[in-house]
Amino acid sequence: MTDGPRKTPATLKGVAFMVGSMAVLPYLDVTAKYLGQTGMPVMETVWARLFFGALLTLPFALRAGGVAALRPRDPAINLTRAALLMTATFCFFASLRWLSVADALAIFFVNPLIVTALSPALLGERVDRRRWIAVAIGFIGTLIIIRPGFKEVNAGVVLALASGVCLAIYLLLSRKISGRTDPVIITFHTTLLGAALASVLVVAEWQWPSPWQWTLMLLVGVIATLGHFLILSAYRHAEASLLAPLAYLEMVNATLGGWLFFGDFPDLWTFVGVGVLVLCAVYISAGARRSQAPVTEDFEQP
Repeated sequence: MTDGPRKTPATLKGVAFMVGSMAVLPYLDVTAKYLGQTGMPVMETVWARLFFGALLTLPFALRAGGVAALRPRDPAINLTRAALLMTATFCFFASLRWLSVADALAIFFVNPLIVTALSPALLGERVDRRRWIAVAIGFIGTLIIIRPGFKEVNAGVVLALASGVCLAIYLLLSRKISGRTDPVIITFHTTLLGAALASVLVVAEWQWPSPWQWTLMLLVGVIATLGHFLILSAYRHAEASLLAPLAYLEMVNATLGGWLFFGDFPDLWTFVGVGVLVLCAVYISAGARRSQAPVTEDFEQP
């Protein structure tokens, strides 16, 4: 009997893929924030993330499922998931106008706690008393980061929280269809439908990008696709309970990226709040492993 996941070569490969994804994904947010500073409308950046993401994911979806991969299963759920992902991405990118990358991400990290809190109502999953306590403490961690009444709660804070809530509901719907289709195909369907929705909404505020902005928009799609490909690869090689806490490494790289490109650095209380959130997420993840609660391989992030 073992006390945890065995450190086989495959497991170590999964950890390496996850660490790599957390090194890459913060620069999606850095690029989005920079595009906003060049005058790019937020919805146009969201469109780029989804449109180029769909194009780059298409070959992998075709390899996994052939031409049949072009036809989404569960169209109602997939369309709802696409709308939630698009909204979460819009809210997060918009929050970067008021917040540093690290602060926005710290607030956004409330989403694992919301997933746990809503899973009984939406999925019928059982959450024991200890995990409810962890959720409550996690929300205290979020309040430490936001500190209402001690500093101004601006629109960025509200938008980052909204992004976390939208992504939490998105992930719960992902669990609902987990196992029915290859995760790569599910990711393709989500980005394709999201790109279609964003294409309709972006028309009203479309500004023709400069060559440099087109390059950055393509980079947004490349970073998102690469980051999520690494995550999918990680979940194929290692247990979700081992990998989930590693997602908080993104905070380290987001802090570094924000400091290098924008001169932003979170204050001490933000780190304290993130520390509380990390401990709660690790505890919830360990509890899910003990109870063998289902975990989806599909993973998305704005």
